[in-house]
Amino acid sequence: MQKNKLKSLIHFHFIVFIFGFTAILGSLISIDSLSLVWYRMSIAFVVLLILSIILRINIFVSKILLLKMLFAGVLIALHWITFFKAIKVSNVSITLSVLSLGAFFTSFLEPFFYKRKIIKYEVILGVIVVIGMSLIFRSQLYYLEGIIYALISVFLSVVFSLLNGKLISESSALIISIYELLGGVILISLVLFMIDGFSENFFKINDSDMLWLLILGIICTAYAYVVSVDVLKHLTPYSTMISINMEPVYGIVLAILILGENNELSLEFYLGFLLIFISVILNGIIKLNKKKKI
Repeated sequence: MQKNKLKSLIHFHFIVFIFGFTAILGSLISIDSLSLVWYRMSIAFVVLLILSIILRINIFVSKILLLKMLFAGVLIALHWITFFKAIKVSNVSITLSVLSLGAFFTSFLEPFFYKRKIIKYEVILGVIVVIGMSLIFRSQLYYLEGIIYALISVFLSVVFSLLNGKLISESSALIISIYELLGGVILISLVLFMIDGFSENFFKINDSDMLWLLILGIICTAYAYVVSVDVLKHLTPYSTMISINMEPVYGIVLAILILGENNELSLEFYLGFLLIFISVILNGIIKLNKKKKI
């Protein structure tokens, strides 16, 4: 049993590392964010659909559940579009530092979504996050457009997560992923049709971009999202919380090592990110301690 936990923890950290590497791929792929997300979701959808056929999984669901999943897919598509757009107009480090605000956006949206009271310590930690974010804003004002896109992206991510929290009780992770990916592909396809985006050039992808897109679609999306749900069966909430909060750290370290982004970042940026990261960790620890006392 202990061996399963250790194996799952290592596996889950690898998944989180993959999520962090997604941002690097977004920087390396030369096509625009809309096309990038269409390819990402299309590749992952086809892979998971083939997997469901091989495993003989019945993917039929009710019309109401189908609409919920497709809507969630629209949200995640918009999240990824704004996420990759933020990377392209700023850099990986800026985008991931803003995305680390997700836990606090969730803390303030949960009371309205699940009809519970606002918790005082979340407000206090939220103030620390605002201070951290203000340091990042002040030191990286020339990346303002990227910061705005990243803020929109993290908001969409939080709404998607809250909706997915309810969907997971109604179906399996694989089926949910298939329909959410389909919803995103439908949305982006409609947009591309309206702007005449499906031109000959759209399908002219160079070898380098195609390689990165296949890695993004198969490993970073189809594989990572489904497997991440499975390994959680053997992990405690504390282990998963610590692991997930390492995503921006992994991503920023990779951005420094692979893309050399340390030359673009100031001391204030690192101080701001450190404040946000510490607040996120504290938020998770306090929540877990409260659950243990119940």
